[in-house]
Amino acid sequence: MSYTEILFETSERIATITLHRPEKLNAWTARMDSEVRAAIAQAEADAETRVIILTGAGRGFCAGADMSLLQSIAGAGSIPEGAGHALGHHAPATGNTNARPDFQRKYSYFPSLTKPVIAAINGHAVGLGLILTLYCDLRFASPEAKFGTAFARRGLIAEYGMAWMLPRLIGHAHALDLLLSARIIDADEAVRMGLVNRVIPDEEFMPAVRRYALDLARNASPRSMTVIKQQVYNAMFQSLEEATLASEEAMLASLASEDFKEGVAHFLEKRSPNFTGR
Repeated sequence: MSYTEILFETSERIATITLHRPEKLNAWTARMDSEVRAAIAQAEADAETRVIILTGAGRGFCAGADMSLLQSIAGAGSIPEGAGHALGHHAPATGNTNARPDFQRKYSYFPSLTKPVIAAINGHAVGLGLILTLYCDLRFASPEAKFGTAFARRGLIAEYGMAWMLPRLIGHAHALDLLLSARIIDADEAVRMGLVNRVIPDEEFMPAVRRYALDLARNASPRSMTVIKQQVYNAMFQSLEEATLASEEAMLASLASEDFKEGVAHFLEKRSPNFTGR
């Protein structure tokens, strides 16, 4: 697939997907939706890729759904033909089909991916743009990043599972604050809430995000990262007993893996690891 609204590149076992409508603060369109899904599927299928970074070009990460799309819906009083693809109606999921159905829905499929997804939030992440970051595994923000839900100020509601995911990341009180007021918060407030993992100075932002991704790609077992992702997201639906039993089964499988043998060997031999993911 040729890409016109995103940039896609791979190097050093990292796939970087850049939303690329900078003149529109990377507002989301049906075309962008298709291209992001295709790029993620390409990264998932590539055995050499270990980590995925999602970021935006220019001053924005993603300013939400393109306003021309929202205008057409408001004018029609319903969803026009073709608009449902951008907004997520009846769209097939991308990712691990063995994952629980909760993580095979539109925009909630990032947790089903076998590889960690890092959101490098370089600017505005509002509405649908904020939702995209919630389903990433890690969120790093530049000081220029701004966050907002927007929905209540557009006559809309908490979309695409946001009412489920946001409280689990920042707690019910913070989630209701952001959803009801739809106010814009800056990166410092976002990190205090726990919405992002850390704020990184502008001049170091993408190099620092990439260094983190490189550390994962070089030093963490891809098999371990896949299983740990599954454990953490499945645990959101499990009791402590269920999570413990599942971890015991997973540990037995890990002890029989090639990556476990390599993990011990490289430590004892004081060399860099050569994990295969097996």
